[in-house]
Order: sequence, then C-alpha cells, then structure tokens
Amino acid sequence: MDKKRLYRTEGGCKMICGVCGGLAEYFDIDPTLVRVAWVIAAFLGSVGFWAYLICAIIMPKKSDVYPGC
Repeated sequence: MDKKRLYRTEGGCKMICGVCGGLAEYFDIDPTLVRVAWVIAAFLGSVGFWAYLICAIIMPKKSDVYPGC
C-alpha cells in the first residue's frame, strides 16, 4: 500500500498555488473549509500568510509526487 503524500494541487482545484487544495485532499475534507481557515489565520497576526508562503515554496506539485496522474 502506498503512503499518502502531501502535495500542491494543480489544474481546476488550484486557486493561488494549490496549497489549500493539497491539504484538503490529504485530509479528505472540503477545500473551501481549508481556505476559510487559512484566511482567518492570515488575519490573526499574519501567521497564515507566512505559513502559506512557506508551504507554496516547500511543497512539491502533485505531478512531481505522482507522475502520470
């Protein structure tokens, strides 16, 4: 059995960099919930903004993690 991997989504699920979409797929939840939580975190001391920026730089794209998907 393959381990689940964290990645940024691409294509239609992506809004800015695909970080929230990738987290939503990883935890099997609605991407809108992740996006709303991230916006709230961004307004609370800008932690969300910096966390998103770091994730956008560090997290690989889905096509890099699962080639051929």
